[in-house]
Amino acid sequence: MRFGVLTGGGDCPGLNPAIRAIVLRAARSGHESIGFLDGWKGLRDDLSRPLRTADVEGLFSRGGTILGSSRTNPFTKEAESAKVLETLARHRIDALIAIGGDDTLTAARELYRRGGHVVGVPKTMDNDVSGTDWTFGFHSATAVAVDALERLRDTAGSHHRAIVLEVMGRHAGWVALATGLAGGADATLLPEERYDEEALLAHVTSAVRARGYALVVASEGIDLGPRRGSAGRKDDFGHELLRERQVGAELARRIEQRTGIETRSAQIGHIQRGGPPELFDRILATRLGACAVDLALAGRFGEVAVLHGAVVEGISLDRAIGSPKVVTPDWIDLLHTFEA
Repeated sequence: MRFGVLTGGGDCPGLNPAIRAIVLRAARSGHESIGFLDGWKGLRDDLSRPLRTADVEGLFSRGGTILGSSRTNPFTKEAESAKVLETLARHRIDALIAIGGDDTLTAARELYRRGGHVVGVPKTMDNDVSGTDWTFGFHSATAVAVDALERLRDTAGSHHRAIVLEVMGRHAGWVALATGLAGGADATLLPEERYDEEALLAHVTSAVRARGYALVVASEGIDLGPRRGSAGRKDDFGHELLRERQVGAELARRIEQRTGIETRSAQIGHIQRGGPPELFDRILATRLGACAVDLALAGRFGEVAVLHGAVVEGISLDRAIGSPKVVTPDWIDLLHTFEA
């Protein structure tokens, strides 16, 4: 068999270990692999490179993706969809493995519906793919966010300030939740909860009175109502570009304006995406990549390799991307237990 591999959407730690696992698992059985560059754009525009075993040596500890990525969606226009199928036929691809989050896997489902032999591998630092317990990238990215919060604690305490840390997360607040829980934030704001400014101000005021500073973690996807900085522009998958909304800066402005407490904000943004994957993500990416090859060899196209408990297995694309996995009430209740 000839395997094609692509990585789509935002990069995150674990993509390179997944690529390595696919190439080595396929090679063990005598199969070859090629990589398509920059996500679905590479299939649309026929951009590729060979993936030999020597090409993936050392990738288990390397962040990002050697194949490049993009948020291209070739299935919005039939002419571009046809180009994808032509590229697969031209390279005699027997099985395509698409590594990505909901958007990439949604595109994979469209390819499968058009007769493509495709298997998915879920990844996202947001941890919001519904069909799997965990996605690789999440643990590594959250560790970076927790480290940032710990550093902000030092400067907040030194200057007696409130500091807002803005982290990534569109519809799901898993990164904010884990950062707030593990880093001991005084308030954590999630997209899953209605924004309550009075409660936020009370948390900040209480913390400053108790120890002289306060820490707030905010997911970039929270709804603050009418505000400055909402760009309104969208990507190929119809998502608003969040980088210009400046949620953290707006929260800091409101806190200082209404409480008189000197407040700063920090947006770590894409720093969360880079760097080497941590242990959990290295192993999970490796297991999912190997499972995807096994699914393809078994002819189980239209499936995604996922983690359920301690078991890695295949489920249908429809089941995997049915709806975003959001933070559940039990986690929210636990979070509020430890707020100021």
